[in-house]
Amino acid sequence: MKKLDTLLKEIEILISKQELLKENVSAAAIGWHIEHSLLTINAIIDQLKRSNPADYKWEFNFTRTLVFTINKISRGRAKAPKVVQPKNSITLETLRLHFNNTKGNMTALQTLQKNNYFEHPFFGKLNLKPAIKFLSLHTNHHLKIMKDIAKFSQKK
Repeated sequence: MKKLDTLLKEIEILISKQELLKENVSAAAIGWHIEHSLLTINAIIDQLKRSNPADYKWEFNFTRTLVFTINKISRGRAKAPKVVQPKNSITLETLRLHFNNTKGNMTALQTLQKNNYFEHPFFGKLNLKPAIKFLSLHTNHHLKIMKDIAKFSQKK
């Protein structure tokens, strides 16, 4: 959880650079990656809160084991589900509001049971601890892209 908090602090710093774009790094600007990361965190926390811990059953998943072992999500391998794709125009104000909402949602993670879970399209059911690990991996994946954009950027 501490790692995810640290990653969110790094994202907060990049909000002011939300318009930066470098197409050979990503077709999307920094703001899109921030919004997508926040949408993902909030959607997963909502699923965790709504889940019934009694329904959780661990199952082996090779893809999850591989990604969690190498501790990295490869670029360009998967497309974000529509539910976590930004739909509206992204502004400094909307990103700040969404960021503050996400920070508030993060406190809910501390109140959940260990077998609250969410279902990932590739990794299967992830209970609380692996879900937090996934959120850290996913957020870090997009943070690296944002940092690369900022490093080699141009205004869009």
